[in-house]
Amino acid sequence: MDVFEAVDSRISCRWFLDKPVDPMIVRDLIARAARAASGGNLQPWQVYALTGAPLAELKRQVAAHVKDRDPRHIDAEYPIYPPVMWEPYKARREEHGVQLYGALGIDRGDAPARLRQYTRNLEFFNAPVALFIGIDRKLGPGQWADLGGYIHALMYLARGHGLDTCAQESWARMHAIVRPFVKMPPEQMLFCAVSIGYGDRQHPANSFRSPRAAPEEFCRFFGFG
Repeated sequence: MDVFEAVDSRISCRWFLDKPVDPMIVRDLIARAARAASGGNLQPWQVYALTGAPLAELKRQVAAHVKDRDPRHIDAEYPIYPPVMWEPYKARREEHGVQLYGALGIDRGDAPARLRQYTRNLEFFNAPVALFIGIDRKLGPGQWADLGGYIHALMYLARGHGLDTCAQESWARMHAIVRPFVKMPPEQMLFCAVSIGYGDRQHPANSFRSPRAAPEEFCRFFGFG
């Protein structure tokens, strides 16, 4: 798979097949993604990789933690979204929700079903591998940008192995459970998780593509004719 196909075929996979991933492939992805651009070569990413029994135990602990409570109301390590959204971002986010829940046949007013779907985030959508991505709290916006570059490099490289991924900022709400489990030091912040596995491309949750704005909506061209 060439780089153009890898970028174009990447999705936020929301259901994975019951198929294991070779641990050596995961190690290779983690290592190769570190070639991502990094200002001053700081390489700010911190990665914690789980599979097998440790992953199952973490999911068990998280399920107990959110039992009888709405995980969407648990404070995250950082503001995942602005408290008040504005255009064009508000419409884009709403359209994405319409696509996802529409594909799953979940009505807008069906709050219990929407909560169940959100909770599948905390099951890694059945993925056999989960990465937690952290960053030193004292680092700034430039290093956060580099962190995003690392995550995207990893996800595109995963496509080269026929794997799918899902970057999940929702896991920042589970820092109280994740931090002691992976022995993350207090000076690090949990940014997100990344699910890795072989995606079930036939599952309704993976049946749509989120639209992207045309370049003219976000780019101003000078000297291009």
